[in-house]
Amino acid sequence: ARYRLIDARRRRRRRRRRGDSAHGRPGVAAPRRTRQERQRATLGEGAAMKLLVDHDLAALNAFLASVNVGDYVVSGQVESYSCKLAGTDKKLSRSLDAEVVMYMASSPTALGTSPVGPLTDSNSRKTLIYLILTLNHIYPDYDFSNLRAQHFTKEGTLSSVKTDIDTMLMEIGRVWSARYGDDEAFLEVLWKTMDEAIELVDCDVYSYKAMSEGDPFTDEGNLWSFNYFFYNKKLKRILFFTSHAASKTMGLDSDSDLDDIDETSPTGGDYNSYEESCGDDSLMFDEMDM
Repeated sequence: ARYRLIDARRRRRRRRRRGDSAHGRPGVAAPRRTRQERQRATLGEGAAMKLLVDHDLAALNAFLASVNVGDYVVSGQVESYSCKLAGTDKKLSRSLDAEVVMYMASSPTALGTSPVGPLTDSNSRKTLIYLILTLNHIYPDYDFSNLRAQHFTKEGTLSSVKTDIDTMLMEIGRVWSARYGDDEAFLEVLWKTMDEAIELVDCDVYSYKAMSEGDPFTDEGNLWSFNYFFYNKKLKRILFFTSHAASKTMGLDSDSDLDDIDETSPTGGDYNSYEESCGDDSLMFDEMDM
């Protein structure tokens, strides 16, 4: 039995040297992978920060895509991401961490406190990297990799953030009521849905405001915008809520252009609006547990 076992091992070694298959098929050598194939196997082609599927958030996004409130149009987006990095995001995370460390070496003042905590702490640097990666995913046509901790703000309390968002989105409530009725107000649905997605009470809240040209928030005609990150460390999850208001009259050359808008529709365009009757997307909210 011992000699049979040794012979079997020798046969397996000979097959591996010849490139034979495990079933003894001779003369068929395994093809060598190219460098690109090896990189894809290591990184996972297309692997990235995972967008979490949430049907209630998707229903909110359908409504927030474009809401006509009169002189301007409000657009918004709410997305939830897992912070368990993989693939290309994991590689970019290491690269960003190295850049932040180099930045600290060249700028001693950066060693102190920052909006995400002391950058000497790896957990603080991770938080910064999550914020940057989230922006990169939401706005794939822009690159936020050069942002640093000072470009973000840690908000003091959840109640102050709620007040800011409620004030900005107050006009949207009338459009919501016209489309879906008054059984539950828009802001109530918004905060309930977000809480179910991220558990707001356990979140640190950060914000980002456009600092320079090239951001999607500095386009001509933008009246206001906000970008909030709700980071739940226990769930290892970030919920990002962005919204902006764009003037409907910015860039129009004459009064005749304004007349054209008025003639197109009672509210100046093909948007969610007060005067619109309920469309098919109202069915999406009938399925929500409100």
